[in-house]
Formats: sequence, structure tokens, C-alpha cells
Amino acid sequence: MKKNLITVIIAAVLVMIFALLLFTFQVRQSEVAVLTTFGKPAAANIDQPNLYFKWPWPIQQVYRFDQRTQIFEDKFSENLTPDGTMLLTSVYVGWRISDAKEFFPKFAGGSVAMAQQQLEQMLRSAKAAVIGSNTLSAFVNADPAQLKLEAMENEIKSRVQNDLTAHNYGITIEFLGIKKLGLPEGVTQAVFDRMKSERQKLISAAQFNGEAEATKIKSGAEREAAAVIANAQSAATRIEGEGDAEAAKTLGVFQQNPELAIFQLQLDALKNSANQKTTLIFDERQSPFSLFQNLPANSSTK
Repeated sequence: MKKNLITVIIAAVLVMIFALLLFTFQVRQSEVAVLTTFGKPAAANIDQPNLYFKWPWPIQQVYRFDQRTQIFEDKFSENLTPDGTMLLTSVYVGWRISDAKEFFPKFAGGSVAMAQQQLEQMLRSAKAAVIGSNTLSAFVNADPAQLKLEAMENEIKSRVQNDLTAHNYGITIEFLGIKKLGLPEGVTQAVFDRMKSERQKLISAAQFNGEAEATKIKSGAEREAAAVIANAQSAATRIEGEGDAEAAKTLGVFQQNPELAIFQLQLDALKNSANQKTTLIFDERQSPFSLFQNLPANSSTK
């Protein structure tokens, strides 16, 4: 009796698990699902992680897709620039499924490999159009201001996205960039020579600007120096004139009183002799030390 009860319980559990597998499905965090009824998709995508109810096949069927960004790189391909240079390019692309119910019927049940094949064809066409409208100097240039890589990447991305939208593929381009640039061996040396010539032009322009700036600075410095010298000479002439005028006044006084002039010279000589801490040994009979003979102390001594 107990064995029969255990068998019944196990059978019931298996039936419940089987029923869950038939009538429910789970959507994970990184997934988006499309639920079809007799092959026709439902009105909206199922992109919230949860457990959902469904009717078993063939009434309803679930298609799951990874909604994370897919990354791939196209093949190295040749394209001709307007100036006749064959350029080799490779592009990397990040894309994701933005509308699963539009995506899965276009690519045999939602094949990512088939989607990337279609995307690569669109990239090839967009690259040819963009490269065909830009000269080699926009890709390789000694002057960074002349490079247009970012603008060309944006243009390729815009062309591909417009094409995807026009065909309702349910794909969104997240990012796109040029990964590799190459040149055929036959034109590599010519390109290097052109780059060298352009670099030499930049060097010549920098030297010319530097010399012009140096000349400008030197001329300014010479003008300032000349102005300083002129001002100094003018000040010296003015001071010399004031000194001559003052000397002329003193000379007139000394001409009227020669003894005063002699006395002043003797005082100056004494002052110069005693301008430091020194010990003087002198003959008071010799000028200018003869002045000490008339001091009051000497008179009293005598």
C-alpha cells in the first residue's frame, strides 16, 4: 500500500513538472522573447525577467534572443578614394536586437549569424560610398585638423542604421569605428613621401612663424632699450646742468672771498681724512692740519 502511494506521488510530481514545461516559460535578465500563436508573433516583445504562461506547441511557441550588444568585425576590403588611391579598411560594429518580433522572421527564426551577414553587406556598401567621397588626406595626414575619421565613422553608422530601419530588421547600431587602415604595397612609398612633404611644410611654416615672432620681440626690446637710454641721458644732462648752475653760484662767492675758498678746501680735506675710524699723525704746520693751530685749546695751552 505504501509503495503504491509513493508511486502515485512521484507520478503526480512528474506530471506537474511536465505541465510546467508545457504551459510556462522563463525569460532571463539578458533575454527578450517573442511568443507566437500559430506562427504569428504577439503584439509586444517580452523583455522583463519572469515566469510566463503559454499554450503548448503547436499552438504557441517561444523564441528567445540575447538582447545584449553583439560585436563583430567585417573583412578587410578595398575601396577607391576620389584621388585614385586604393585603401584597405576594416570596421568594427556593436549592434543589438531592438525589436525581436521584427527581427526573428527576417533571419530564419532569429539567426544571429545570418543577421551579421546581412549587416556586413550593408557595411560594405556604406564604406564604399563614404570612402569614395573622401580623399586619402582625410584618412592619413600629418595635420590632425585635416583628419576626418570620426566624421566618416558617424556617416557610415548613419547610412547602415537608415538601411536597417528602412527594411524593418529590428536592429540598432550601438557604435561603429574604423579598426584598420591599410595601403597596397605599391602605393605605400608614395603615401610616405606625401606625408613627409606635408610634414616639411608644417616645419617650414613653424620656422617662419618663429623667426617672425623673434624679429618682433627683438625690435620691441631694442625700442625699449633706446627709450631707456634716451631717458637716462636726458636725466644725466638735467642733473649735470643743475650741478653746473649750483657750482657757478659757489664760484662767484669764492671769487669774492678767496680765503673762504681755501678754508672750505681745508675742511673738505680734513673730512676726507677722518671719514673712517683712523689714527692721524700729522704736522699741524702743514695744510690743511694748520687749522688746528688756531683752535681755542691750543691758544690756552700756549
